[in-house]
Amino acid sequence: MIMFRAIRHIGRLLKIARTLARHDALFLLDRLGVAPAVSLAARLVSRGRSKGRDGERLAAALEELGPSFIKLGQAMSTRADLLGDQMTADLAKLQDRLPPFPGAAARATIERELGMAVEECFESFDDVPVAAASIAQVHFAITTEGREVAVKILRPGIEDAFGRDLDLFYWIAEIVERTQPSFRRLKPVEVVRTFAETVALEMDLRYEAAAASELRENFEGDPYFIVPEVDWARTSRRVMTLERIAGTPVGDVEALVAAGQDLDAILEKAASAFFNQVFRDGFFHADMHPGNLFIDDDGNLVAVDFGIMGRLDRKTRYFLAEMLIGFLTGDYRGVAEVHFRAGYVPTDKSVDAFTQACRSIGEPLLGRPLHEISLARLLGQLFEVTEVFEMETQPQLLLLQKTMLLAEGMGRRLNPEINMWELARPLIEDWIRDNLGPEARLRDAADDFRGAVERLPAFLAEADRALQMFGDGGLRLHPESVRALRGGRNSAALLWPLWLAVALLAVITIAVL
Repeated sequence: MIMFRAIRHIGRLLKIARTLARHDALFLLDRLGVAPAVSLAARLVSRGRSKGRDGERLAAALEELGPSFIKLGQAMSTRADLLGDQMTADLAKLQDRLPPFPGAAARATIERELGMAVEECFESFDDVPVAAASIAQVHFAITTEGREVAVKILRPGIEDAFGRDLDLFYWIAEIVERTQPSFRRLKPVEVVRTFAETVALEMDLRYEAAAASELRENFEGDPYFIVPEVDWARTSRRVMTLERIAGTPVGDVEALVAAGQDLDAILEKAASAFFNQVFRDGFFHADMHPGNLFIDDDGNLVAVDFGIMGRLDRKTRYFLAEMLIGFLTGDYRGVAEVHFRAGYVPTDKSVDAFTQACRSIGEPLLGRPLHEISLARLLGQLFEVTEVFEMETQPQLLLLQKTMLLAEGMGRRLNPEINMWELARPLIEDWIRDNLGPEARLRDAADDFRGAVERLPAFLAEADRALQMFGDGGLRLHPESVRALRGGRNSAALLWPLWLAVALLAVITIAVL
């Protein structure tokens, strides 16, 4: 079975290598050290003829290889630590476009998934899609209630196609992890597993609908950032229906100007929306390229496509805020220390050496005009030094870095003289004061304490159960432990530190609450 799997994947790998060779992009396999004989054979039968940077040639090859590889390229565009800034920027431009599948197949999927004829769901349904990507395509329709909607439908057979390629990706990752010690800290198998989980979520449109619903709920009181409403009655695993939105793509600056839109106001709203997603909510749209963000007639932002979302827990948000502040104020020691506190850098590494590395990244930023400072590239350069300090990969920060690159690119198109992070500065300062100041730390301590108090009854119950098991002979202990327990001390005496702790907790609880 193992041999059959290897033979199957080597054959598939040869075809992939030939495509990479045609685009002069075999450097990817060479860098991974996977099947060098395959790379050599591909070079012998193919002659690279593509021009452009490495990233541009790789992007072209991945587009030719199909849906799984387009998604893989998008995932790789978050790995500046592995591929560098320029290549990841090129991969971020991967065009996720494929020829559409027939309207009849889309109708068949709707009827099978929703259990009723298309005419029972929609007054009208456009057979020609408005967009066709690697996993799904989108059709416009009008519901039987007269509402204009956009219907997203999965490609037929897409799960099987991805399943075959994901097994290949696992196989390559396993080889890399076994044979390339320098790559082990990057956890290639775990990275593929994360990629597989992400793809699995994208191929169940109920999860995307739930993400849209959560993001819409988060911005319920913010009219400047609009998320379409989900039509849950017409949504299932392979079909998702959202209200249809109208607007001008945020990347079409000429059309925005012609429509009389205030570009600076749009940029300010975008900065505020991004800040609120990342810091206020810890839940952000992680695919915010110009094709997924529109401007309505009132100058408000309207987001679409919620298949790729990111989450940051409170600890990570604290780390991110302290790190960015440290860089922008020149406190490189503080930047280094927050990495160690977060556990991102092994404790056996030198704080002084890591401080020096942080200075090498941040010092070139100081004194430059604000609009020339890219926080996304700062994060990317920080990831590049991770190999020296064996810093473990942080997928949530890699995804955020990619999202920041897209946001900064959008901001520069709207106004190259304004830094969108400066527009969000008042919000950031308020958030830091509310979440990292003395009052916030006291509040966090109180919350942690309340949590400990709430867990205390369960702890005491477990302790009592353990003592009962001692009495019943239900636990097997080392003879020395048994003799120590029998050495003149009864069960009540053993519990005195616990009861003292309970008394102290009660006193503190009364004082705090």
